[in-house]
Amino acid sequence: MEMNYCMQCGGKLEPRFHEGEGRPIPWCESCSAWRYPVYNTAVSMVVMDEKRERVLLIRQYGRPFWVLVAGYVNLGEDAEDAAAREIREELDMTVTGLRFNHSHYFAPSNTLMLNFTATVAEELPSPNREVDSWSWFSIEEARANIKPGSLAEAFLKGSFDGVYAFPARYGL
Repeated sequence: MEMNYCMQCGGKLEPRFHEGEGRPIPWCESCSAWRYPVYNTAVSMVVMDEKRERVLLIRQYGRPFWVLVAGYVNLGEDAEDAAAREIREELDMTVTGLRFNHSHYFAPSNTLMLNFTATVAEELPSPNREVDSWSWFSIEEARANIKPGSLAEAFLKGSFDGVYAFPARYGL
């Protein structure tokens, strides 16, 4: 997503080469300042039981497919705290372990996605209004049931295989 106007003054931005950047960076003549890209930051989590034998997937917003728990990082919040908060808010579950997996820029929503594997205490989920339904799956069942061709699928499979195959349509 290319920025065309300065967020500070509203002036037209001009792409200029900035030493060491490798590509043009938006420059605001009025402010005499570089304007680096701005994007959202979100987390998604492969939620697992403490034995790491099952994966919890959710359905949301009336959609028929299974996805990972995810949400936006709040201003001033660390990604790890956001991951634990989203699981607590959406499922009322306590995170007992957290490991960063991978990141990927998701162009459709101008979002840098940060994926984690979260281990949760053996509690019964109590979903909030954002979650239509949830289910525990074995690892192989989760692979088979996650929304095909989705970023969630790439993160889920990559977290187990160590190879992240992101659909081309989600890049720049």
